[in-house]
Amino acid sequence: MKIFITGSNGLLGQKLIDNLQKNSPEVEIVAVSKGENRLTQLTGFTYHEVDISNKAAIQQLIFDEDPDVIINSAAITNVDQCEEDKDMCWDVNVNAVDYIVAACSQIDAHFVQLSTDFVFDGESGPYSEDAEPNPLSYYGESKLASEKITREAECSWAIVRTVLVYGVGEKLGRSNIVLWAIDALGKGQEMNVVDDQFRTPTLAEDLATGCLSIALNKHSGIYNISGQDYMSILELIRRLGSFYQLNTDQIKVISSKTLNQAAKRPPVTGFVLDKAIADLSYDPHSFEEGLEIVKKQLE
Repeated sequence: MKIFITGSNGLLGQKLIDNLQKNSPEVEIVAVSKGENRLTQLTGFTYHEVDISNKAAIQQLIFDEDPDVIINSAAITNVDQCEEDKDMCWDVNVNAVDYIVAACSQIDAHFVQLSTDFVFDGESGPYSEDAEPNPLSYYGESKLASEKITREAECSWAIVRTVLVYGVGEKLGRSNIVLWAIDALGKGQEMNVVDDQFRTPTLAEDLATGCLSIALNKHSGIYNISGQDYMSILELIRRLGSFYQLNTDQIKVISSKTLNQAAKRPPVTGFVLDKAIADLSYDPHSFEEGLEIVKKQLE
């Protein structure tokens, strides 16, 4: 089997490659991302530097490589950036998906598209797979549009929705909430933390495991892949502080309304994982178990 991974320089992309190399060495890996390869490990996969929003380039590469499965983990995930640069957001999050899906359909590859809890308005979370989407932000709109393209594909497909992914990677272009909080608490910095947003934070390794279970077995449909522990952002930071034995007295509790962010965030998301547990035997780590993994990787 050959698996083609877009966004291989990102956190999830790195974890997908690591998981396959450790657990499925027979799988041929094609890694695709913008810029130079960020992984120190340079063997065991083929790397291509490609902009997925370049239709001719990405489709030609897919035809040349002729993979069995494509996992599209590439996206603009900065929610405020998407609100402020809608053209770039749409090019990468929607148009590129259209190009990849069209190529998948021609070579009959199984397509796995990454999506997000931000397709929901956050009025009635945690959500199951069949809940009705209603995005509040342009980022959410773009990811919902990519879901629609995926569902209309003429190849087999799966959509993986996830929530607030955290973990340790190499030369990441963006940080994540856990790494940010470890750094800020460790330095004793004052932190503004919201108490009115609720999530099921997801260890990147768990997300990779769920995605690969779908990819390797060519499962179809929509799957929620996240952590199981449901908590507010405030509780997340306090639990992290307790785990690392860091002082959390400098936390300033605020409401989302005071942040004045470009994009609206859904207040209550998080996912019901029953389908993934039943179909994929998905068994995510607890939040503290995830923090232990992060701790070892940072040592």
